[in-house]
Amino acid sequence: MKTIGIIGGMSWESSLVYYRIINEIVRERLGGLHSAKSLMVSVDFALIEAMQSSGNWSGATEVMIRCAHQLESGGADCVLIATNTMHLMFDAVQAAISLPVIHIADAAAQRIQSLNIKTIGLLGTKFTMEMDFYSGRLHDKFGIATVIPGESDREEVNRIIYQELVLGLISGKSKNEFLRVIADLRDKGAEGVILGCTEIPLLVKQEDTDIPLLDTTALHAQSAVDFAIRD
Repeated sequence: MKTIGIIGGMSWESSLVYYRIINEIVRERLGGLHSAKSLMVSVDFALIEAMQSSGNWSGATEVMIRCAHQLESGGADCVLIATNTMHLMFDAVQAAISLPVIHIADAAAQRIQSLNIKTIGLLGTKFTMEMDFYSGRLHDKFGIATVIPGESDREEVNRIIYQELVLGLISGKSKNEFLRVIADLRDKGAEGVILGCTEIPLLVKQEDTDIPLLDTTALHAQSAVDFAIRD
């Protein structure tokens, strides 16, 4: 079994879920007392959020590269950036190390294609929704079209993520807001919706709606296990 390297702490709430899901999948596939071989470098999210808010993406990139080097030196065989937003610097991180970095959007795209979906809704931080690093990859690499919420809804989704979910706060009111936005995305032509922030599945689950929801945390974790136990 290969060793999965994880850059976590963005937030630790979702990093905890990554660790659980990765180990659950390994136990399910290999049976017995098997668990995943893994390493995690966990950052102080307050520092990362400050860089995001100020647009200091070069500083954030340096942090991600430094974490990737730690994982590489520690014996990891692959790297997961355990957050959607920080895939903005995926190319820089991949160029800095010799290990494969498993892209979270690729994991989502494989599931989208298996469902024969051509147009997908995208929820996440305002950076993920508004910048091209995520939707552009889906379009250019997989031919998948993306729709996002309107400006006021993007602001509300972003607020709920940063002021509630990363703090572990789960609100029924916020859940209803997300379900309203999801319904609006369907009205705009989305055949499914990417939960493109690793904390969103803490709030909204598939049983809450009949439109397909893509849990990027679970899909990313599954891709990591696929790599780790592949012959």
